[in-house]
Amino acid sequence: MKLAFSTVALALASFAHAAPGGQLRARHESFDVAAHLGNLAPYRKAPVPHGVAETLPEGCEVEQVMLMHRHGSRYPLASELVFITDLVGKLANASEAIKKARLPEELAFLKEGYVSTLGHDNLTAPGRMQLFEHGVDFRLKFPNLKVDGILAGLQDRVVESAQWFAQGYFGRDWAALNATAFSTIAEDAKTVSWITPMDTCANWQYAYGNNATIEWGKVYLPPIAKRLNKLLPGVNLTTDNVHGALYACAYDLAALGASPWCGAFAKSEIEDFEYELDLLMDGAFGYNLPGDMGEVLGSLYVGKLVERFTNATGDAQQVYLEFGHDTTIDLVLTALGLAKDSRPLSAKGPARASRKWRTSEQVPFAAQMRWEKFTCSSSSSSSSSSSSSAFKAGEPQIRLVLNDAPFPLSACARTHADKKHGSCALAGFVEAYKESAGRTWGDRAWNATCGPATL
Repeated sequence: MKLAFSTVALALASFAHAAPGGQLRARHESFDVAAHLGNLAPYRKAPVPHGVAETLPEGCEVEQVMLMHRHGSRYPLASELVFITDLVGKLANASEAIKKARLPEELAFLKEGYVSTLGHDNLTAPGRMQLFEHGVDFRLKFPNLKVDGILAGLQDRVVESAQWFAQGYFGRDWAALNATAFSTIAEDAKTVSWITPMDTCANWQYAYGNNATIEWGKVYLPPIAKRLNKLLPGVNLTTDNVHGALYACAYDLAALGASPWCGAFAKSEIEDFEYELDLLMDGAFGYNLPGDMGEVLGSLYVGKLVERFTNATGDAQQVYLEFGHDTTIDLVLTALGLAKDSRPLSAKGPARASRKWRTSEQVPFAAQMRWEKFTCSSSSSSSSSSSSSAFKAGEPQIRLVLNDAPFPLSACARTHADKKHGSCALAGFVEAYKESAGRTWGDRAWNATCGPATL
């Protein structure tokens, strides 16, 4: 298939960036709805932590990179789409009542009716653009590092995401490289994978997270339904319909760049929806999994990271480009004790504004978990020529860049330079996480958590 990729890129760019701020900010002034949609949020750069330098100092050079990339923006899952289609049907049946009602400005769009043409599961146009752009950006960030191949979890939207990234990175050369440089790994109960480790853990259940969202939904959805029904007499929205409207906000945005529903909710209502998505990911792929299940599952990736950055097998590549899910990234954070709240998130609430576990910032669509191994010359310094602020010359260092912002590795940070850049000596990282990196599928810790290992 021959494509003029520069033309495609420009067309997609204009579409993907066409989200009119007015529709998203109409009721909220400075509140950005798109930044509070949890793991359904469109990609954006994460905030740089206070006091942490965004870039490495002069004299430091990245020598190895391991990228785990989430797929781009997608249509709703089939199980989510049903909430939207039921909402559309409810509104259509009440169209006469809606036309007669005196609606506030934020609901006036319903006078013309609301229809949805959303598909399910596949990447959207903005999702394709996100990956293409990220491929270009990666090439510009690391022009001197050699990429030998790409690995993707074997799911359609993940494979397609990897392909769009490759088009951005390699350009027209990818047509010839695709057959030899691209590989997949199955996402099933018979394949041990650091991308989808929960699939080979018999005791893992998605319900761990989903049950928490159901409980929280009983808390925050009824007041929204009551408020909207006062404004829409004769419609009789259910809490499921409200859920559908919140999904419509997120997925219209993911597919079309804008949604009238995003302006229909108060700031606190959007934040409660965001908390629902945090509960889902924390419960199914994070710290609210039973016991140390999250840490054990994420340890498969930690072991792979240490193996590669220490060249334990003697054949480490300069760059690893791998594509998976939000679940992959959240499990890694859990294994490393990152983004951990001192008090577990509760399905009863409240949605604490100060919580560390934030899927909007951790795993938006097209999230990028980028691990960098770097070394510095004797002249490199994080802020001055003071020896207390300089990296040790020639000593391998490691840092995590999550969604284009450094994410501090506090467990192994020892020096001023570590704290300034969110990094730590590779040897210190290996020591701090030796237990996690030492775990393997089917070992004692795995079997105690997941049950006897079978494929």
